[in-house]
Amino acid sequence: MRAEGYAVEIRETAKAQDATQFCTSACEACYDLVVSIGGDGTLHEVINGLMNQEHRPKLGIVPLGTVNDYARALQIPLKPEQAIATLSSSRERAVDMGRINDRLFANSVAVGPLGEALLSVSSEDKSRLGALAYFKEGIKELTAPPANPLHIRYDDQVWEGSCSLFLAALTNSVGGFEKLAPDAVIDDGLLHCFIIKDLNIFNTVTVSLSLLLGNLKNHKDVEYFTAKHVGISSLDSVQTNIDGEEGPVLPIELSIMPRHLKVIIPESAVFPAAQA
Repeated sequence: MRAEGYAVEIRETAKAQDATQFCTSACEACYDLVVSIGGDGTLHEVINGLMNQEHRPKLGIVPLGTVNDYARALQIPLKPEQAIATLSSSRERAVDMGRINDRLFANSVAVGPLGEALLSVSSEDKSRLGALAYFKEGIKELTAPPANPLHIRYDDQVWEGSCSLFLAALTNSVGGFEKLAPDAVIDDGLLHCFIIKDLNIFNTVTVSLSLLLGNLKNHKDVEYFTAKHVGISSLDSVQTNIDGEEGPVLPIELSIMPRHLKVIIPESAVFPAAQA
């Protein structure tokens, strides 16, 4: 970064919300660039430090986490040395951010038992199994999935019913599945939403194949829609998962913040055009 002409300050996190505070200070001091070095959880804190700021620095990403969904979606290399080299790229992209109540999210919001299962992944399993740790917990939940009654409002429509998982995605990569939401583009101004109904052990394999092949929205137990605003409530106490971290209990309000941040991307990155 110094070779690129930057004056550099390094901040190391010691506790939750440190990255958020660091980034808020960077906005107030009118810094030009903030680099998030860590996983999706670190990135989540970083973007919330940039939220609602009059001056927002460009964002660089060096992925060091378990899954690194956002780096995958922006085609940033997962090897640290290569990701660091990308920071000298002359290309940047204005990307969407999602809003859940009073917080931002970069990649996804999950609601329901499967989202809760992913929260239970231990640090040891993350280190030992990587992305497979999430898949292991998900499969355990899918073999005997409870469902919650959800009331979902999106734009001018309503869906009500029992749901094992609701998922809102901003990018194509969720939980390490790079084709989960293949139609999602990082600046299309849309929430890509999946309602996964009651599942049982007999269709777990077909859901997994749909995830791998990018056909989840066409599965018979899945309803798919895009929206700019989504409200979700339930008579049950239902936990949420935001960018892989614990989120608020329902109810929640989701919305899109179009092209809210500028992110450095690789010179070679190629993205599909957003659908009209």
